[in-house]
Amino acid sequence: MLEIHDLSVAFSMYGSGRGKQWTEVISAMEVSVNRGEVVAVIGSSGAGKSLLAHAVLGILPPNAEVGGTFAFDGEVLTEARKRALRGNTMALVPQSVGYLNPLVRVKAQVVRAAGLSGMTRRAARQSQADIFHRYGLGASVEGKYPHQISGGMAKRVLTATATVGEADLLIADEPTSGLDPESVQKELHHLRELADAGKGILLITHDIAAALSISDRVSICYAGVTLETVGADAFGRPGALVHPYTRGLWNALPQNGFQPFQGLSFPKKSGGGCPFAFSCSRATHPCLTLMPPLLETDEGEVRCHHA
Repeated sequence: MLEIHDLSVAFSMYGSGRGKQWTEVISAMEVSVNRGEVVAVIGSSGAGKSLLAHAVLGILPPNAEVGGTFAFDGEVLTEARKRALRGNTMALVPQSVGYLNPLVRVKAQVVRAAGLSGMTRRAARQSQADIFHRYGLGASVEGKYPHQISGGMAKRVLTATATVGEADLLIADEPTSGLDPESVQKELHHLRELADAGKGILLITHDIAAALSISDRVSICYAGVTLETVGADAFGRPGALVHPYTRGLWNALPQNGFQPFQGLSFPKKSGGGCPFAFSCSRATHPCLTLMPPLLETDEGEVRCHHA
């Protein structure tokens, strides 16, 4: 369904007396999503996860420059095609509740989203009622403005807005943040149901445990680079995770002994090398100077000179 190869994103800005300068924040991301599949993109804050979502949908700001190749259903995904598919065939569950219009009641926002997907007014209203029931948003919520409901409710309204139109590809950007445990499970269960019904789900999150509960495959990114992609069942199997950063994320979870990373806890420019090199105990000179290629493994793909 969705194929992204060698994605890069840079932003232009003007420095004091130095003219326009470019800052690259994503340099080598690889993501694919098939119909009926949940693919999780996992990484820490600043890894470029949300920018990936915005690049796919074509909603980056004007000062962004995007490189790489995009395809959707086997056809090149140009900026014009992104605009045509956005909101009906491809939909986003944004991370911030600030995406809700503060001047419009939440029911009207969801009905409008359903209508933009091609539904009749009557069908849009019924879909809105059904999706609110699914997410536990009662009739008392429908007539309220975003500022009149809790943050957790607002997150559920965002998800309802994205899913009410039955898009083929759903990009969910941190959809469970700010939700109570019961709501988290409902949200994840619904995403899994959508995939089982034939939708493609790109789940962007920093919560490994939540992602593994519903995902088919997992892509690990760091400082704008995809380091490893494996099946969700690879986590917890000895030797299945190849990249040191992937293993470090897994081992740092409380249930796995909370073993912290050794070295730096942030990426450092390495002259074109692996962004994780300065935090990696296995790093050698090539790791500091050459970006590793993406290699096939028994479990998936990995970007590491020592694979």
